Amino acid sequence: MWLALAHALNARGVLGINRRNAEFTLRYNPRRLYPLVDDKLATKRLAEQAGIATPALYGVIEHEHQIRDLGSMLSSYEDFVIKPAHGSGGDGILVITGRRGHRYRKANGHLLAQDEVDHHVSNILSGLYSLGGAPDKALIEACVHFDPVFEPISYQGVPDIRIIVFLGVPVMAMVRLPTRLSDGKANLHQGAIGVGIDLAQGKTLTGVWNNEIIYEHPDTEAPIAGVALPRWEELLLLAARCYELTGLGYQGVDFVLDARVGPLILELNARPGLNIQIANRRGLLACLRQVEHERCAHWSLNERVQYAKAAFGVSTSV
Repeated sequence: MWLALAHALNARGVLGINRRNAEFTLRYNPRRLYPLVDDKLATKRLAEQAGIATPALYGVIEHEHQIRDLGSMLSSYEDFVIKPAHGSGGDGILVITGRRGHRYRKANGHLLAQDEVDHHVSNILSGLYSLGGAPDKALIEACVHFDPVFEPISYQGVPDIRIIVFLGVPVMAMVRLPTRLSDGKANLHQGAIGVGIDLAQGKTLTGVWNNEIIYEHPDTEAPIAGVALPRWEELLLLAARCYELTGLGYQGVDFVLDARVGPLILELNARPGLNIQIANRRGLLACLRQVEHERCAHWSLNERVQYAKAAFGVSTSV
């Protein structure tokens, strides 16, 4: 049964993790470049040097003794995000949306005391959320106020947009929508919704939630298809620029759309997950092979983006 399923998925051009690793990440992503994207602080500095906007950095906690001054460091900010520099999959991210007295309010309304926030940062430093469990550092960033286009189709948290870029060409995209189940986080493994995006027009398609194809947000009941994402051309150009920025041939670029400042890069990923294919109801393999064949890497930035829109829009068969 499993062999037949594997053959069926392969026939539909679905990229599996073993092929992704062997033929794309290992071949096109030199190991020496991984630290540029595995460390969110390094990624932030790299993007800022290139003039690409990221969420404002309020501070970095690298040592346990710094935690005693955390309350003073945070006293000027009504809302903020604490995240591990080497975290993955959204683990360890704490979003504070406001205050009540001396307590901090999470996106779901729960209140945290200062010692609970201190403990969370201590866990980050110990490596509880980091890749491989290595000691880590905690980044404190501005809280994003998402574009109002997402208001009807997001529950509490901030949606993000992932674009897969191969040899400088955007090949597939999705938006991840927080839900009650995901505790307001845009993490598919924790219960967020993945919604495919038409590369040509920047409009949302159908979604996948816990491996179920859906057409409405389970919490807001608003339709999730047909939403036109603002500044789509700009998002594609920024994603394509990340090829030159990092040198990685195969990567995922994660954005948020801030209502005040527009697209912000959240992070880059040298091993982006494959659920984006389910969200788009389309396999990645044929898209990647087409880019390999076209040898697009030496085209101009605009040429690569225009090619992506023409080749990989929903009306195009690859």
